[in-house]
Amino acid sequence: MDEDEILIMYYFLKRRKMKQEMKRKYWVHPMLMKRIPLGLCQSYIEELKSDDGKFYEYLRMTVSTFDSLLARLADNLRRENTHFRNCISAEERLVITLRYLASGCSFKQLHYNFRVGMSTISKIIKETCSVIWSVLSAEYLKLSNTEEEWKAIAEAFKTKANFPHCLGALDGKHIRITKPINSGSMFFNYKDYFSFILFAIVDSEYRFIYVSIGSYGKECDSSILKQSNFWKKLNDGTLNIPRPTPLHENMQEEIPYVFVGDEAFTLSQNLLRPYGGTHLDNKKKIFNYRLSRARRYVECTFGILSNKWRILHRPLDVCAETAIEVVKACTVLHNFLIKKDAIYLENTPTVMPLVNMPATQLRSNEGGGNAVRLQFSDYFVSEIGSVPWQNITAHVS
Repeated sequence: MDEDEILIMYYFLKRRKMKQEMKRKYWVHPMLMKRIPLGLCQSYIEELKSDDGKFYEYLRMTVSTFDSLLARLADNLRRENTHFRNCISAEERLVITLRYLASGCSFKQLHYNFRVGMSTISKIIKETCSVIWSVLSAEYLKLSNTEEEWKAIAEAFKTKANFPHCLGALDGKHIRITKPINSGSMFFNYKDYFSFILFAIVDSEYRFIYVSIGSYGKECDSSILKQSNFWKKLNDGTLNIPRPTPLHENMQEEIPYVFVGDEAFTLSQNLLRPYGGTHLDNKKKIFNYRLSRARRYVECTFGILSNKWRILHRPLDVCAETAIEVVKACTVLHNFLIKKDAIYLENTPTVMPLVNMPATQLRSNEGGGNAVRLQFSDYFVSEIGSVPWQNITAHVS
């Protein structure tokens, strides 16, 4: 060890000793002791409750929906007072968390606005996001498991997207994060930043029907899909999707029910992707157009999610475990609010900051998938399966 290294080590050891010897000036900072009379929850939030529109802008839900959500979560958020200090109420914990998710503001901003310590803010957000997911997900974000539920989803896609037998649109998006400690390159993606993946399947109501959150940013959509519980259930028959039936009452050929994705996914009997290449015949162009009409629901859902919950517009500067809880909370709140607040889907901007996954070169099980895709392609150009505008929109000559 040379002289410079010894001096550097001495400097850092000296600094550590000085920090250890520093006496804490306050047990609780005087500013934080005034939380109850002057904190944002006690002053501004109560005033906001008299104006439903302003309250919605601030927390992304109406007052009545907030009260309903609080009633469901309160038992899990409530803490006991001690002899030394009063606990932070369940309502304040929920307000702090919702404001963080809705605005994307920093812990420091929340610290000053709500007069709550930075470390406490961090703990509150992680705990509350976890509670939101654990309480709501069983009801508002559960994977369908009966034929009747799947058929209802397929009928809605047929009505809204003119795509029969569609059980959901799927895609994966990068959630940007700061580099996790000791993670190496596992979270480093092809866009040259750190992320984990939000993989999702949605219906035609812009609701998540399945999410898998937390896969490393370097992974591709197909590998994430094939590692998922959804894929396991689909292949072992426990997903209970409907048996193949004709696409139309005047047809005899039985066609499987399918999910739709982009070119990043592997083609299979129950998963359709667009035809690749630039020189496509008219039938393939029309199929790609019709597929895109069904697939756009997942893109729109990601857009709505990120614009309602602005925390997704910036890198999550928390540990990976907390970041995953944050995204899980956003997805289940999204579904909860679609059901509870009609205004949630109104006036949503179309900005979509979440980044797509890269395409994959995997081609397993394409034999059956190619046959099914051809059956849909034939149907879409038939008299009973075509729509009047498809030739113009698909740029078919």
